Amino acid sequence: MKKVKIVLLVLVLTVIAVAVYNYPRLNMISGYAAKNMASSVFLANRLESSINEVDNNIPLIKNADSKVDTASKSATASVYGLLERKAIYREGLGAVLVPNDTDISRFTLKPKRNQIPTDLAFPYGEKEQEDTIFANIRYTSLDKGVDFAFSSPETQKTKSVIVVYKNKIIAEKYAGDITKNTKVLGWSMTKSIIATLYGILQFEGKLNIEDAAPIPAWQQDDRKNITLNHLLRMQSSLAWEEDYTKISDVTQMLFLDADMTLAQQEKQALAKPTEIWNYSSGTSNLLSGILKTKFNTLQEYLDFPYTDLIDKIGMHSMVLEADMEGNYVGSSYAWATTRDWAKFGLLYLHKGNWNGTQIFESDWVDYITKPTLHSNGTYGAHFWLNAAGKFPDVPRDMYSANGFLGQRVFIIPSKDLVVVRTGLAEAPYFDTNLFLAGIIAAIEQ
Repeated sequence: MKKVKIVLLVLVLTVIAVAVYNYPRLNMISGYAAKNMASSVFLANRLESSINEVDNNIPLIKNADSKVDTASKSATASVYGLLERKAIYREGLGAVLVPNDTDISRFTLKPKRNQIPTDLAFPYGEKEQEDTIFANIRYTSLDKGVDFAFSSPETQKTKSVIVVYKNKIIAEKYAGDITKNTKVLGWSMTKSIIATLYGILQFEGKLNIEDAAPIPAWQQDDRKNITLNHLLRMQSSLAWEEDYTKISDVTQMLFLDADMTLAQQEKQALAKPTEIWNYSSGTSNLLSGILKTKFNTLQEYLDFPYTDLIDKIGMHSMVLEADMEGNYVGSSYAWATTRDWAKFGLLYLHKGNWNGTQIFESDWVDYITKPTLHSNGTYGAHFWLNAAGKFPDVPRDMYSANGFLGQRVFIIPSKDLVVVRTGLAEAPYFDTNLFLAGIIAAIEQ
């Protein structure tokens, strides 16, 4: 009997130890589930059941129980009834995690949009393009290349693929309840949007990326030598932990911080700028905060991405979500249809020229595709590169906007090609090299 009691005591203590160890992670799990549910339902207009069955049915997050309140446009989630988190939807600013007692009336501002469609076909308008057959494309092979992305739905989990060649959609496919009109979360593809805003401001003569980052607290130590360029290249050498499996710097910021621009700002330097390359979502949100300082009012800041980029090139479905303090979450939270993500890729393919209007200087493309020191040829300035041949069967000039769980906008200048893939899985479950190689092989030059 004594031995049984000892065994039971050990089991109880083990359960308690496991619960204590994992308790902080529940905050992250509940926060992710609630935020993703609120955004998916009220921003992307998807069904609660689909989000529970598909999007939130991923490791860790599938343990959360999520519920939607349509009347208050909010979602809540908890894990086994513990650490309930709440996210509310704000028109124009998307969803945000909030304390349960938050007064939502404080969110009064929203970006002003010009979403009037033009009487033009894709990509310069919303009309369907005229049928175009290219003699150099083997369409049966192209279809097989696209189908590869959907061939193992349980592991690849692809949502959508679009292939645009010489400004024409030559292939397009969707899975489940995703359609050409469904907004998809880009995750870290949002970083490339933030970088583009810096390119636009430089083109407009409103900043220079070689300027020191205007952070007052940094002026008293070596951080005063960090430039905007260092931040865009992730080579500020500031401390940062980017680990989504635990409460780390990035999960603390995304699921616990009211002002996400401060997380990286408050970190100390581990070395001199350029000596360390360290991928950091905190850096992108810091850049979003710095962007805000370039405007006299919050309204001007909220309007700028839309007036000078998003609505200017007809990405009318795109929405940038903001944190509790009205800062755009430049690390993670841009939503758009697959076609509008493709328009973003085409803007870069055409070196910043959009149907005759220059959005940013053409040499900005040279800047963001120049390999950053210590990145092994894989990173430029908020864009990923194939300069070192990471994908051996894909041209070295390919570069891309990359997001968590395999969101990608691939730009391949030598092939006059943009490919977008969205989904819920990436390497090793999704083979980017085979996917792109199959598409490229179908287009004879």
